[in-house]
Amino acid sequence: MILYPAIDLKDGACVRLRRGAMNDATVYNRVPADQARKFAAEGAAWLHLVDLDGAFAGKPVNRAAVEAILAAVAIPCQLGGGIRDLATIEGWLSAGVARVILGTVALKNPALVNEACKKFPGRVALGIDAKDGKVAVEGWAETAELSALDLAQRFVDAGASALIFTDVDRDGLMGGVNVAASAHLAAALPIPVIASGGVAGLDDLAALARTKVAGCIVGRALYAGGLDLAAALAFLKQAA
Repeated sequence: MILYPAIDLKDGACVRLRRGAMNDATVYNRVPADQARKFAAEGAAWLHLVDLDGAFAGKPVNRAAVEAILAAVAIPCQLGGGIRDLATIEGWLSAGVARVILGTVALKNPALVNEACKKFPGRVALGIDAKDGKVAVEGWAETAELSALDLAQRFVDAGASALIFTDVDRDGLMGGVNVAASAHLAAALPIPVIASGGVAGLDDLAALARTKVAGCIVGRALYAGGLDLAAALAFLKQAA
């Protein structure tokens, strides 16, 4: 199972939110590129980047911070937030992003997802976030009457490289990842599933590693000291 350290960007800084609330942000690093270097030095194989401002604006906002991260590390980075058209997808992939994450458009413009997956095989992931089991979009500001599995099943044949599932109600709280929901998606879908939201420590990683979940995104636990990245990577290597 791959561990993805998260770097969430707001106003050019590396922050963590609680349950996706933009007014409840904790700043952990004013220089996101330095944070990226730290994670890379500790052994991370991937980074998970989110343009939080972009998710609400519907277009890239923290471009300078993302570009600085891409220039700072050699490991692949996946990016979500405000990616709503083909030009933006092409722009980020050309800039060096290894994989873009399409979230809101999966619900609102499924044709774009299918087109992007076909045009850029292996470089497009689905981002499905849920509140109370229902899909949340527009930076988690809106909820649709559709389950995460229902939405994911619409794209089984699209060719997405991964499905990133976030339990919004747990995100940023370090109260435990939603193992059951993540495992259910992983068992029901042929697409690799990456779990996100609420990881607190090694117990969460161990529980996920016993399922078909392919990856896990970790944020606040790494920043607040609940989880040591090097120790977590060593644990997962041993558990493989």
